[in-house]
Amino acid sequence: MSRIGRNPITVPGGVTITVGADNVVTVKGPKGELKEAVNRDLKVEVQDNQLLVTRPTDQIRHRALHGLTRALIANMITGVTSGFKKELDLVGVGFRAAIQGQTLDMALGYSHNIIMELPKEVKGEAKMEKGVPPRITLESIDKQLLGQVAAKIRSLRKPEPYKGKGVRYSDEVVRRKAGKSAGK
Repeated sequence: MSRIGRNPITVPGGVTITVGADNVVTVKGPKGELKEAVNRDLKVEVQDNQLLVTRPTDQIRHRALHGLTRALIANMITGVTSGFKKELDLVGVGFRAAIQGQTLDMALGYSHNIIMELPKEVKGEAKMEKGVPPRITLESIDKQLLGQVAAKIRSLRKPEPYKGKGVRYSDEVVRRKAGKSAGK
């Protein structure tokens, strides 16, 4: 059996989980509500503050979906209770970021500023302090959407290995390369 899939998920207080028609799992909590369509072969049951995901057979497809579904539902529960957060650092001379409403405005060393509209589910904040690189903090209850938005921002200027300039996650370690050795 799947090690992850067979683990029960404890449902914290203040969170309600309903399994509707067409196997749509709805999780409501203090921070919001999330919905996820689950494969109709899998069975999701809530009993005594525990959620169990079971699979009908040991086929490879069912085994793969078993662990995936359990992890997705666990992430939904974590999202509606505590939420998720990603931080990005803009490392480079003249790199700046500003957020007004849901609009992110970044100067990343190109001839023009990059303006990006954040989804309404993602809240952003930009901090610029002297001596440290500008930092963009993104928060959301949806882990998948948050990771996708953060990856999109990072892809605008990936960190390069020679000087380390670019947009990187705050906990990311960029492997540096030695430049050209000095000439004669």
